[in-house]
Amino acid sequence: MSRFILSRLLRAVALVALVVILNFLLVHSAPGDPVQTIAGTMGGMSEAAMAALRAQYGLDKPLVVQLGVYMAQVLRGDLGFSYFYNVPVTQLIAERVPATLLLVIASVVCATLAGTFLGVLSARKPNGLLSQAVTLVSLVGFAAPVFWIGIMLIILFASVWPIFPVSGMRAADATGQGWGDMLDVAWHLVLPTVTLSLIHLAQYSRLARASMLDVLGADYIRTARAKGLPEFWVLYKHALRNAVLPVVTLVGLQFGNVLAGAILVETVFNWPGLGRLAADAVLQRDYPTLLGILLFSSIVVVVMNQLTDLCYRLVDPRIKTS
Repeated sequence: MSRFILSRLLRAVALVALVVILNFLLVHSAPGDPVQTIAGTMGGMSEAAMAALRAQYGLDKPLVVQLGVYMAQVLRGDLGFSYFYNVPVTQLIAERVPATLLLVIASVVCATLAGTFLGVLSARKPNGLLSQAVTLVSLVGFAAPVFWIGIMLIILFASVWPIFPVSGMRAADATGQGWGDMLDVAWHLVLPTVTLSLIHLAQYSRLARASMLDVLGADYIRTARAKGLPEFWVLYKHALRNAVLPVVTLVGLQFGNVLAGAILVETVFNWPGLGRLAADAVLQRDYPTLLGILLFSSIVVVVMNQLTDLCYRLVDPRIKTS
């Protein structure tokens, strides 16, 4: 087991290193000049001041040298300073991570539980009304862009039925303490979570339905029913544990997609997380901030893939590491 974990850890480190190099080259090859952007926000800047700023940020050096300097900084745990905010990138990320993780984890949990539940229910009667409704929701979830869903929810719950808040993470008069603050954050979290989880709920429900139909046709399920076990016990004790394996795999593999979707959702709902910070960094040509966010996202995705393998082993004891 220790050799298995060590080999996976080494692969993960190598993968993250390759992702860091690729992100650096892609970001620096994109059109635009950070110094020109900074000069524009300041209302103009002399050529000498712009040259001094490029020297300060190391942008006057060859790209290979910049890459080497950046890799050395990353190894030391230093992600550099933000060009626009003029604070350490690690500080910016640390301030925004809780909001993004709250949104992503809430969306993944809601999509997984609701999607699996709907898939199992629709598998009981494949041609029933519920199964057709789940299919319709899946088609809508696959077809509708996440930002369009967010805009439609804002129109619905801001103009038609003003029930939920549609912007920010807290109310303007929030104290930031106690149960009242937690309830306020949860109330603001409803619409972003629904928006981000809808498309993944559609995928998980279809996958759980197909997997459940396959499992329900197995011999051991027929044997369990022949023994007179209650249908609830057959479904949720014997069939669900095997049917949920593909869903577990998809959840782990698509965690990166959830993070990517969070960028659009946070922009639409003005959610103060990494998504909005990344969108602002792209517009401001803030290379260190954007690279830091990409590095953090890569690490999260790699860690989730490793946890998916471990969850697979826990859910199905037949799977052995070798």
